[in-house]
Amino acid sequence: MAGEWKYRGRIFNLADIESIRRLIAANPEASRWALSRKLCEIWNWKQANGALRDMVCRGLLLVLERAGEIELPPVRRRPPGKPARPQPVMPDDRPVCGPLSELGPLIIEQVRRTPQEALFNGLVEQYHYLGYEQPVGEHLKYLVSAKGQAIACLAWSSSPRHLGCRDRFIGWGMEARRRNIHLLACNTRFLILPWVTVPHLSGVAHSGTHGEARSERLAAALCASGVSVGNLRRSGTIPRDVLSRGQLGAGGTHDRPRQK
Repeated sequence: MAGEWKYRGRIFNLADIESIRRLIAANPEASRWALSRKLCEIWNWKQANGALRDMVCRGLLLVLERAGEIELPPVRRRPPGKPARPQPVMPDDRPVCGPLSELGPLIIEQVRRTPQEALFNGLVEQYHYLGYEQPVGEHLKYLVSAKGQAIACLAWSSSPRHLGCRDRFIGWGMEARRRNIHLLACNTRFLILPWVTVPHLSGVAHSGTHGEARSERLAAALCASGVSVGNLRRSGTIPRDVLSRGQLGAGGTHDRPRQK
């Protein structure tokens, strides 16, 4: 029997393991999902945005069961297989052209867990060259509209825990990464729809959602992102890897293949 366990940066001692055993014994009818949430509440184990870290907790419980430290109730529900692709959407594809000043005010909406999320998912699936992939961990989805018409989609996700080239560039050691990883985020999808031709829209949309993401407290606060908003503002250009399939030339090629 190990004296202590380390999981996702947190130390668990024998007293913690014993408290898990008591919780399981006191709730014989509870599912693994319910036990993980109860345990998070007891330990006040929460994400920076206040949500319970129940998925991480279930990972811990599984590790302890495999080590013979605890005995969990039987699995009641198997996780589904690969999620279905987003349903096709029929967007308003009227051409949007001209200078940014004539576009009118941009409406930036966080659409995760709203009726507009299906539109966001469908647009990314149909027009982004990588298609749609369900984000893992903390994430936000933004739909940018002008005059009631969707013109861009942006998604932010929490940064990978271990990324050697990033950590070396910043100058992080293990302890610095542990303290500050929640301050980073990745721009996992950026799409300006193929019927939109507006100079400088890329930088404005990015900087706008960056500010919105701060207010939503993605991973507590965004101090850096996977795209340099400053460079976008200065150049007013769109990086090649954020172009949609509909905005490619006749050859229809990309530097990176579409991921399966």
